[in-house]
Amino acid sequence: MFSVKPLKPTFKSYLPPLQADLTKTPLQLEAKLLAGEIVVNEASFVRKCIGTDSGQDDLWGKLICTNFKISFITQDTPPCQKGQYVNRLLGEHDVPLACVDQVVTVNDTKGKRKVLGSNQKLKFSPSELIVYCKDFRIIRFRFDEAGPESAKKVCLAIAHYSQPADPQLLFGFEYVGKRHHAPGDQVNGTDHGGSLQTPLFDRSSDWDREIKRTGASEWRVCSINEGYAVSPSLSEYFVVPASLADQDLKQYSGFFMGQRLPFWCWNHVNGSALVRMANISDPAQQRKLDQRICNAITKSHPKRGDVLKSDLDKALPNIQDIQAAFLRLRQICVMEPYEESEEKWLASVESSRWLEYVRAFLKHSAEVVYMLDGQQASVILKEEQGRDLACVVASLAQLMLDPHCRGLTGFQGLLQKEWVTAGHRFLDRCNHLKKSAKEECPLFLLFLDCVWQLLSQYPAAFEFTETYLTVLGDSLWLPVFSTFLFNCPRQHTQHCRDLARSKNLPSGGDMGLCFPPVWDWSQQFSPRDQALFNSPLYVGKGAPCVQNGAVKTFRRTSKNYSSTLRGVPSLKNGMLGELQPLPRRGSLALGGQRPVPPQPREALESPSERFFGDWFSRPADLQGLLLPQLLPSHLRLWRLYFLRWVAEAQIPGGGPITAFRKVSRLADEIEGLRLQLRGNKGAPVSGLPQPEPRRMYFRADSPNDPLDPPVPLLLLPLLPRGEPVSPQCLGHPPEQVPQRSQDLALHRNTGQ
Repeated sequence: MFSVKPLKPTFKSYLPPLQADLTKTPLQLEAKLLAGEIVVNEASFVRKCIGTDSGQDDLWGKLICTNFKISFITQDTPPCQKGQYVNRLLGEHDVPLACVDQVVTVNDTKGKRKVLGSNQKLKFSPSELIVYCKDFRIIRFRFDEAGPESAKKVCLAIAHYSQPADPQLLFGFEYVGKRHHAPGDQVNGTDHGGSLQTPLFDRSSDWDREIKRTGASEWRVCSINEGYAVSPSLSEYFVVPASLADQDLKQYSGFFMGQRLPFWCWNHVNGSALVRMANISDPAQQRKLDQRICNAITKSHPKRGDVLKSDLDKALPNIQDIQAAFLRLRQICVMEPYEESEEKWLASVESSRWLEYVRAFLKHSAEVVYMLDGQQASVILKEEQGRDLACVVASLAQLMLDPHCRGLTGFQGLLQKEWVTAGHRFLDRCNHLKKSAKEECPLFLLFLDCVWQLLSQYPAAFEFTETYLTVLGDSLWLPVFSTFLFNCPRQHTQHCRDLARSKNLPSGGDMGLCFPPVWDWSQQFSPRDQALFNSPLYVGKGAPCVQNGAVKTFRRTSKNYSSTLRGVPSLKNGMLGELQPLPRRGSLALGGQRPVPPQPREALESPSERFFGDWFSRPADLQGLLLPQLLPSHLRLWRLYFLRWVAEAQIPGGGPITAFRKVSRLADEIEGLRLQLRGNKGAPVSGLPQPEPRRMYFRADSPNDPLDPPVPLLLLPLLPRGEPVSPQCLGHPPEQVPQRSQDLALHRNTGQ
């Protein structure tokens, strides 16, 4: 939960805040409502605070609470900027009630602050409303010109409707019920043009296609859970070893936590399989069931490979630790203002342990990849019920191993398979009902952060962008889609039946009452905005590329996807040692780190270290195995998600390019001062020994110097520090190249 202490102002303004234009009638401002959405309460002449302390940029309008969102309607909305997407379900100043974390009212006169809960009374007239959101937003509204009673009513309405006591009170049930038979509507989120290609894995045919795609010939689709007769939290169809009979599975189900039988996730081309399994509740049956399950998995391996187990409860942080780290990070990003000391702020981010947990999940997933690819062994991911940590690790392992999962449709199918149908408790972990803070945990956001780390390290290997990941994270708080709303498929089915019965509508079947999945993005975004989801750098199977002016098509072969090491090492307690990835050949040394010269391999080097070392020593195959780089300098804070609402964190007028130019100019100044200092000590500058080169950067001209003709980056030669570029290298006659010390040249930074 957020702290309710007041924000520390960073700027003091002595100008009075702008006054509302009282000549405008509030009837001019009306909210745009969805099907089933109604206005609960509203207040006119409300001021939305944009800055921290100054009222110069504040907006005036009407604050409206509906049964779906908090809506602020204003006539002063600026035009949409280029590259900014517009959500069809939400306005620019709208916040879904499911995204609201805390509602705080303030009375300036009495100096009182109160955190409002559902069905609570408010004894004072609020002069300010502060809404703390789960997506790291803090929104402030002032009621200086609004009536005290209307201000009190709208605050109470927001607090009440943002904390529903029952799933049936979530807006999605009204939305689905109203638009079920509306003309032109879609069924299950799929239009008749077939734009939704994402498999939902709610039928056996989807699993059959996945088995065929991965070549898992010794596995079969099991239907013993039809009608959720065996396990209440598993999907009706899942995949098991072909050697296990249905009768045996029914007998085994009672011995597993939550009756969650072991089920198949993915198959490697070498035959090894990734399996998820809950803990066995009966200790007397532990050894017997373990042996039978492992034997069945071994028989499903064409080479009868080993079966290794990974106990996620022991190897990874629990949900309480992850939630605590997330709350600390949220406090740092939105509550503590940016100060002069960047080092202090970065130290606070480090102390939150969020990035430490991101690294832990990436590291453990890489170890699972090593078992599957390097050891060619099948892996069982064990967890108490297999519904939380296993979702993250299984998804990340497939993302690293399978290039299909790095495409947009494949990635969405991966989430549907490993999170939705596998029974991740979205309703509890997102705390949509505000029932228990102990059950809340941002596991899905942690997974998206891990994906973003991989995407930032290998941008050309992914079809989607970080904008897509951000939108996907925001969709958690839109309760009109089934994807992130329920704890398991059975709960989804049961609520749909109850809703259909209450509204006298048919349930089940193609025309039955059912929540749409989030994967039909046309319900939220226009085709133009959806184009922001697709990465222009993506080099996928069949993706066009240009070589020497000719357009060619990249085709993946089996050689691109083969294992790079053969060997069967043993693991201590199922864990690898500390993973220390090496810098790529020809890459820039990050953070001023000195490249380590290649050392002869020691005879005692473990096969796991050799596996990772061999992979990092070669250029990455974007259509093959990908491994994360896990040094502290490689993992960064996901700024687009965590800091997008912090104005001080944004770089105006250029972003990373502007920052790179400023750093380059600063490096030039430091280099010049260093040479001057050595020259003043009497040592000839030209005769000084040159230190070992570390990092390349461009020498930046002064902003007052005339611009030189543009020079293609790939044509610039690698020159020793201080040596100008020759006219022949630049393609210009000698008289056109300025002879001055600030000629554009490529240097190697000594870092000293």
